[in-house]
Amino acid sequence: MNHPLMTGLLVLIGALVCAPASIGQQEQTEGTRRIVSRITPQYPEMARSIRLSGSVKAEALVEPNGVVKTVEVKGGNPVLVRAAQSAIYKWKWAPAAHETLEPIEVKFDPN
Repeated sequence: MNHPLMTGLLVLIGALVCAPASIGQQEQTEGTRRIVSRITPQYPEMARSIRLSGSVKAEALVEPNGVVKTVEVKGGNPVLVRAAQSAIYKWKWAPAAHETLEPIEVKFDPN
C-alpha cells in the first residue's frame, strides 16, 4: 500500500519523533545541575535603607565547564536585580556534557 497520504504521514511522524532528540542535545532546560560555588549577593544600600525585601527570578545559561555564560532576569524588583545578576555571574556549577539553563531565585531580606 504505497498511498501518497500514508507516505506523507509516515514522513511527518518520523520528523516529529527525531526533532526533540536533536533539540535536546543542544541544551537542557531542567535545573538539575549541582551548584559548586554560590556567591551571596551584596544587599544594595538603597534597598537596605528602605528595608526592601523580595526576590529576583532569573535563568542562567551555564557552559559545560560550569561557568555562567549569560543571566536572563525573569522578574524581581529593579533595585535588587543588578546585585542578583552580579552574584550569579560568579556562581559555578558542576561540569556537564552540554550547556544548561538553570532557573534561579535569589531572595533578599533586610533582617
